[in-house]
Amino acid sequence: MSTSVFVSRPDTEVFDFLADARNLALWSSGVTSVAADAVLPGRDAAYDYRYPGRRRPHRLVCADFEPCRRIVFRGQRMWSPLGTQVPVYGFDLIPHGDGTMVRLSVTSCLSAALLLLAPVVAMAWRRDLPADAGKFCDLLGGPVAAPAPLHGPPAPASGSAGGDPGAPTAPPLRTSAAPGGFDYAH
Repeated sequence: MSTSVFVSRPDTEVFDFLADARNLALWSSGVTSVAADAVLPGRDAAYDYRYPGRRRPHRLVCADFEPCRRIVFRGQRMWSPLGTQVPVYGFDLIPHGDGTMVRLSVTSCLSAALLLLAPVVAMAWRRDLPADAGKFCDLLGGPVAAPAPLHGPPAPASGSAGGDPGAPTAPPLRTSAAPGGFDYAH
């Protein structure tokens, strides 16, 4: 499942925010918490996180890292009596004249009898992902883009490249001394 949102921030700030997986717990319904340990963002960066409904922590690993373009986190395989599940959270960034278009996507790789529940899992993400996108935009101070299809590429943003000069600007994000600069959650 995927949806797109527009954030009134430069792609570097948005990417830095997404690159720190600890920030996922602030807005994603697929992440209950992420350990507060500072991890240098990048490919293979690993975090301990809790998936909703799970009592023990699992690993969340950065599987793809293209600065200011794309980042993907893959969760550890989680076992249940019905099979296994591997959540994958992907973010594609497209710079825009007055901000960044972000495509948020979630894939649940299911096995065994859990495959029979794939329509239910898909239905849940179709319900939750747009709400998560709204929280993401609220957190970063940007409007939610016009309703975009939950499948396929992000819809192009409309409007002038210069933006509305009378529109309020988003406040600066808190940053840390980390190389990427983002430590919004901590």
